Amino acid sequence: MEVLVLILYGLALLLLFLYNCGQLSLIIIYLRSKQKRRSAIRIADVARPDTLPRVTVQLPIYNELYVVERLVDAVVKLNYPKDKLDIQVLDDSTDETAAILAAKVAEYQQQGFAIEHVRRPERNGFKAGALGYGLTFAKGEFIAIFDADFVPDPQFLLNTIPHFSDPKVAIVQTRWEHLNEDFSLLTQLQAFGLNAHFTIEQSGRYAADFLANFNGTGGVWRKTAIADAGGWQSDTLTEDLDLSYRAQLRGWKFVYREDVGSPAELPVAMNALKSQQYRWMKGAAECARKLFVKVLKTPGVSPAIKLHAFFHLFSSATFILVLILGVMSVPLIYIRSRHPEWEWAFYVINLFQFNLLILISFYGIPFWLLKRESPAKLAWYFPMYSSLMMGLSLHNTIAVIEGYVGRKTPFVRTPKFNVTTAKDSWAANKYISRRVSWLTIVEAGLALYFLGGLALAFYVHDFRMFFLHIMLMVGFGMVAGYSLIHAARRPAVA
Repeated sequence: MEVLVLILYGLALLLLFLYNCGQLSLIIIYLRSKQKRRSAIRIADVARPDTLPRVTVQLPIYNELYVVERLVDAVVKLNYPKDKLDIQVLDDSTDETAAILAAKVAEYQQQGFAIEHVRRPERNGFKAGALGYGLTFAKGEFIAIFDADFVPDPQFLLNTIPHFSDPKVAIVQTRWEHLNEDFSLLTQLQAFGLNAHFTIEQSGRYAADFLANFNGTGGVWRKTAIADAGGWQSDTLTEDLDLSYRAQLRGWKFVYREDVGSPAELPVAMNALKSQQYRWMKGAAECARKLFVKVLKTPGVSPAIKLHAFFHLFSSATFILVLILGVMSVPLIYIRSRHPEWEWAFYVINLFQFNLLILISFYGIPFWLLKRESPAKLAWYFPMYSSLMMGLSLHNTIAVIEGYVGRKTPFVRTPKFNVTTAKDSWAANKYISRRVSWLTIVEAGLALYFLGGLALAFYVHDFRMFFLHIMLMVGFGMVAGYSLIHAARRPAVA
């Protein structure tokens, strides 16, 4: 059993190291790709109003009464010729959101906007089904998509549409910005992680011509590319990643505009964050199951592209490795004290701490570029964000395994709040689950388990895992604590 613990721990650490080597290559590519990113900006500078094509903006909505008016108000302010802009409000709502949207759409129709309130007979295929339904009668040559919590910049279309002068470009994705980053520690940590994705990962994949993904919102598609790739499909929870890969494997190009921001809300409640993480992690696993063999078999795809596609599609599996690493690390302290003759093995394991340097660079570079703040703040955000992700590892591991084994579950949207400052309250949000699941109890138990790891360190006088166990204890404690506190929150006035 002791040997098995050592093997599992070492294997998890090795696989994480290999994955992080892929992330390191994206860091290097990003740092060396400044010229290509600048050239993308210059392309957008040559747009002429008389040559702009017709665009359809799709707004997929399901029970979003707190944010839909803000969304529609922002979309009609897009700086684009009115006679070349159509807006589809794809509304599958089953609550008062539908009435709010009907009134809002009628208001803008009277002002001369080409906006329509689209209600499907049945909500088949969830978001993918809504987008596909609207596509059947969309008049635009290009399709811009915004989720309900987004507030697009007025210049969004003028910055993105010019890239389609290249007839092979299928997707133009922009960087997510955060309307409520400073709302709480939870939103600050989410922003910290997303900024790394939208800086290093997306820019690196674009610069190296690797397979990249549309992020589901804040981007534009060429309508013919969607059809050529097989259309929107609802057999995974991440229809955006799925269609992105299918289109690029058909030879279509992906463009990423790091300099163009698309502001959106971050989840402010732990259960909302969990639902988002569940969908993202399980959907990525489903796409890996569906697409990776296709990547391997597609002619003309280089070994480097295939390797990075492997890292990309299977990235959610890192949560399984993190969970194994954490759970095995506690008995490993005791094993180390009992077997000094195995010190050579622990020495080899310690070499893989290079993981830490890669991760600090991966998150630290975007933090410095976007915030220009002192390293002391990075020394706070990095361990706290890492702790949060560790704390979500059990929840996300379940989602990933379900994705790999093919267990189907409904598309559960992330509740939106319309809160931007710490003074705003979301306690009355009716979409938030108030139920405390068995998983929260297990997460609290794991926090105590890693507290036991700290006590064990004192017992055997071995503190080499001490900081890791502090992070794991804080992470699972934070996830369980937020889950309990947010579930118990009630409106001040009934």
